[in-house]
Amino acid sequence: MQAALNLKDPPGPFDSLMEITSRPDVVFVEGRGSWLRDANGKAYLDFIQGWAVNCLGHCPDAITNAIAAQASRLLNCSPSYYNAPMIRLADLIAKASGLHKTFFTNSGAEAIEGAIKLARKWGKTNRGGAYEIITMEHGFHGRTLAAMAASGKAQWEQLFEPKVPGFIKVPLNDLAAVEQAITRNTAAVMLEPIQGEAGVFVATDEFLRALRALCNRHGILLILDEIQTGIGRTGKFFGFEHAGVMPDIMVLAKGLGGGIPLGALVAHQDVCCFEHGDQGGTFNGNAFATAVGCAVMEEIGRLGFLQQVTQTGIYLTGHLDRLSRKHGCGELRGRGLLLALDLKRNIAPAVAAKAFEQGVLINAPRPDSLRFMPALNVTLGEIDQMIAVLDEVLEATLRE
Repeated sequence: MQAALNLKDPPGPFDSLMEITSRPDVVFVEGRGSWLRDANGKAYLDFIQGWAVNCLGHCPDAITNAIAAQASRLLNCSPSYYNAPMIRLADLIAKASGLHKTFFTNSGAEAIEGAIKLARKWGKTNRGGAYEIITMEHGFHGRTLAAMAASGKAQWEQLFEPKVPGFIKVPLNDLAAVEQAITRNTAAVMLEPIQGEAGVFVATDEFLRALRALCNRHGILLILDEIQTGIGRTGKFFGFEHAGVMPDIMVLAKGLGGGIPLGALVAHQDVCCFEHGDQGGTFNGNAFATAVGCAVMEEIGRLGFLQQVTQTGIYLTGHLDRLSRKHGCGELRGRGLLLALDLKRNIAPAVAAKAFEQGVLINAPRPDSLRFMPALNVTLGEIDQMIAVLDEVLEATLRE
């Protein structure tokens, strides 16, 4: 029986929100570029950017202008009909990726679900009913039930049982383990080019090239989860470009919307086997979201933009490397502007908390590691400011 509300005790400022994670008692009200401002007027330098979502920073002109223009023209005419931004964004993705067909979603997890469905439909049609997908230990593909089952997070093993079956886990960068796991029931292999949530662990170029060849030999699909690595994050439009391979299916989100909910299931035309009614969604491909996606793609594709991301990544890497040597930390992992610093001690949450108090947002994906995901147009001066605060925080934390 639901208890009656006690109207004599008004709720606190956050009590109406479902508790899903620990949050500081700060309310952000404004953002611009690499900076956030809270309700008390305090400024914060943001090196998380919504977990690599705000690829152009907070409220960039390219996105706010696209929002204003599209909001006054057309929001959603139903996915039963074409709209102009939907068509344009699909064309931009095809041109940038070399893949042919796109189905738009509202999140990365929804796009992953679509990739799983497409691979299973393809396996039933082309590989005698094959449905299993080989994924990587410690991988992260989202929080819907199938996406969680596909992920390799140890803390999820007993959560929300029973699991969606059909996912075989192997270690990242272990080609022999992948080959050993392939059976007649295998439809695909799915992985992130860089395991971001796990702590920024890179699938090597050699592994990805060998994996592509292995999939070709066995007649199975290669699915790349580019939710965090795609849209310029690594200095290329897509992470797979570093290895010079081409996936059969690719999944996008995060940076594609530049801050609004937008994802994409992208596939080679030979893999596209959905029949009418197999896939859909109320908001999928709406004009509002895809107009923003077009603005993001055009900005990332601007002459010199990706080269600047690469150069900025080199600058950030150099400063983090010097900081690591000064404080006795470990390796740097990652590419471009998706980086992690191994602290060699389980102090990352404390360091991130102290940095927040000093007005810098950084992420601790593991007890021993910090993750850096700034806007792709972060300035060298903003990197210097973050490094200065991190230097001070590391020194204070290591003295304790």
